[in-house]
Amino acid sequence: MSIRPEADAARAALAGLVGDGLSDEKICAASAAAIWSTLVEPGDGTAGALIAQYGAVEALQRVEVDSTSALARGAGLTEQDVSAARARWLPRRGDVDRALAAARRAGARLLMPGEDVWPRALDDLGVHAPVCLWARGDADALSGPAALALVGARAATAYGTQVVTELAAEAATAGVVVVSGAAYGIDAAAHRGALRADGTTVAVLAGGVDRPYPSGHDELISAIVRTGVVLAEVPCGTAPTKWRFLARNRMIAALAGATIVVEAAHRSGALNTAHHAAALGRALGAVPGPVTSVIWVLSRG
Repeated sequence: MSIRPEADAARAALAGLVGDGLSDEKICAASAAAIWSTLVEPGDGTAGALIAQYGAVEALQRVEVDSTSALARGAGLTEQDVSAARARWLPRRGDVDRALAAARRAGARLLMPGEDVWPRALDDLGVHAPVCLWARGDADALSGPAALALVGARAATAYGTQVVTELAAEAATAGVVVVSGAAYGIDAAAHRGALRADGTTVAVLAGGVDRPYPSGHDELISAIVRTGVVLAEVPCGTAPTKWRFLARNRMIAALAGATIVVEAAHRSGALNTAHHAAALGRALGAVPGPVTSVIWVLSRG
């Protein structure tokens, strides 16, 4: 696919990944967003500033043809930032066709800002918001009236697992969508608690939605797909990395009206999620581990 989307080519490339009947303008916007998702890392503020200024389609065109100084002036960026961004993005131009093919094999769907199912809470991330989302499952799960993020230690204690399972089940029974990251420990207990209560849960992955991670949670993630939704902002085929886990945490925090951190150690990813929640003005709670737990000692500093 060209870096400059044209309607007919975009419609063919996105067949099965977006809804039918999109106007030429919308299908080009969807194509541009898909391309951007292959070019940038999550939360890329330079890309976000360009897209906010010009829209996804025109921003792509300008990245290809405009001078660095013109791009920088137009979006209020520094030339250094734009030059560094181009050096990151342009070598990835050939990745989009592989990503779309992988998405089609996985049965994934491309979600765009402005769609009815788009979680508008993500817009609070400003220029660091995802340009699009890749989803497996029921995207309507994102339209619930309320959402609660439950995150915490991978090496959870039996106490922490019990507490988060009960919290998730009670929330799900009340119609609240439970959001977490599908990791071992607290995340898994949160998803399972919601599923056992026949509720809705959303898993936000750090890699592509076609690559269940951790692999030991393949069955759990498949269960979430059947009744809820699995999301990623990176395209299919993308491997999770430490940086992508940290960037993923801002999405978990933004999707939920409140975040509860259970048994998080001092330098854990769950505390990173808590920091994002606080920065976004979301309600924040914590469940410390039992006083006999190493996790509790670490969390106390």
